[in-house]
Amino acid sequence: MQHDLIAQARTWLAEDPDPETRAELAALVEAGDTQELAARFAGTLQFGTAGLRGELAAGPMRMNRSVVIRAAAGLAAYLKARGEEGGLVVIGYDARYKSADFARDTAAVMTGAGLRAAVLPRPLPTPVLAYAIRHLGAVAGVEVTASHNPPRDNGYKVYLGDGSQIVPPADGEIAAAIAAVGPLADVVRPEDGWQTLGEEVLEAYLARTDAVLAAGSPRTARTVYTAMHGVGTSVLTAAFARAGFPEPVLVAEQAEPDPAFPTVAFPNPEEPGAMDLAFATARRAAPDLIIANDPDADRCAVAVPDTAAEGGWRMLRGDEVGALLAAHLVERGASGVFAESIVSSSLLGRIAEKAGLGYEETLTGFKWIARVDGLRYGYEEALGYCVDPECVRDKDGITAALLVAELASVLKEQGRTLLDLLDDLALAHGLHATDQLSVRVEDLSVIADAMARLREQPPTALAGLAVTSAEDLSQGTDRLPPTDGLRYHLEGARVIVRPSGTEPKLKCYLEVVVPVADAAGLPAARARGAELLAGIKRDLAAAAGI
Repeated sequence: MQHDLIAQARTWLAEDPDPETRAELAALVEAGDTQELAARFAGTLQFGTAGLRGELAAGPMRMNRSVVIRAAAGLAAYLKARGEEGGLVVIGYDARYKSADFARDTAAVMTGAGLRAAVLPRPLPTPVLAYAIRHLGAVAGVEVTASHNPPRDNGYKVYLGDGSQIVPPADGEIAAAIAAVGPLADVVRPEDGWQTLGEEVLEAYLARTDAVLAAGSPRTARTVYTAMHGVGTSVLTAAFARAGFPEPVLVAEQAEPDPAFPTVAFPNPEEPGAMDLAFATARRAAPDLIIANDPDADRCAVAVPDTAAEGGWRMLRGDEVGALLAAHLVERGASGVFAESIVSSSLLGRIAEKAGLGYEETLTGFKWIARVDGLRYGYEEALGYCVDPECVRDKDGITAALLVAELASVLKEQGRTLLDLLDDLALAHGLHATDQLSVRVEDLSVIADAMARLREQPPTALAGLAVTSAEDLSQGTDRLPPTDGLRYHLEGARVIVRPSGTEPKLKCYLEVVVPVADAAGLPAARARGAELLAGIKRDLAAAAGI
């Protein structure tokens, strides 16, 4: 075993084009660290939900230049097998460690394979890449990003020519093509021959961002903005300036790209503590709202003044923002289909039904939401919103921020707030309260054991609410393809349990719906919703053994 590991590592070393990872792996071999080598060579990083994502380090189970070159070669082979020889592949990247290297390697591989490659001019938001694919008529796109993962991670996201992320069977076919790549020495990688795009692609995207706003709408909302050490600042501030909003007050400590993400444990607005600096800035600047992007700016978080909240500011849940934007689009006379993933609040369906609009529910991820026929608006509870599907078939934290700012401006002119509109929605459709039980693990078997336990012994009641139906989503339904997940319907509640597709987490999505007769009943309804969610969370954790 030890001899095999050392031999595998030496073979990998001989091919590795990166002096950093070569030195790192050579040190492990020299030290005879078989435990670490076994983890690095236990298989290969799987090409899945969002392409590749993993920790930066040497070896086939980590993100590194060797793995990226193989991924690019497999993608190129897949595209050529589909008759796309000579087609354009657009490549974008964020400001994480190694992102620019991975983008350059991808461009070299595509060029060597007889495709045309064009790289975005600098680290830019993921939605700019999604836009560029359709704008430039590309046959595929690659974004090098790990979104809101920890600093040590990076990733590789693949889109096809429709501008949407890959779904089955394409992901499996690309994975097979990657597995078929031979020695790295056989992968042709010229030193040049690809195009580095200028600012005109970004200019075209920015010109399009105005299209999400209503002509002549108020643009008065004042914002505090954080890019969370990512790439959003320059693009969002440019979009706000073009639209005529007041210049956002920046969270200075987090405004510039920094792959170390020094002020946050996890660069995700949903994580505890991540928004503390934004709240502190808001207490000084007294804006109408706080807007945050994640590091690749495809997600948008919103916080609002709330005297009842600790520190005077409250983060809105993704489901709340999703419903607010839907109500705003309905008020503006939107037509088409509203869509969301199964883990998001059922309130969107009620809003769409009352407005006479189409409604679709999909599997988790914008790769599914963006493919809904006739899509006008799609959202997911994890702070993702697609508000201009004609041009960006993915979540877009920049255009979502513009739409939130427009809605806040409209309400401000009426002497109202986003919280007032949430009250209106609760009175019209019932109070929809959501929460999440999310467990991060070191050992992935913990997740597998929890799922197995729930399948073998499904709960019959949670928080005193009877489970009226239980579905194993791995079997698929009449509306959904198979996915690893469980869905429970209760009397006035719903629970979905699934492993995360991008992080070592088990995620449980909880929703309760509490009827509300009038505005006076809202505080009691909220208290009841919070009580039920706490009870469901407690009982579900016990049932899953987590």
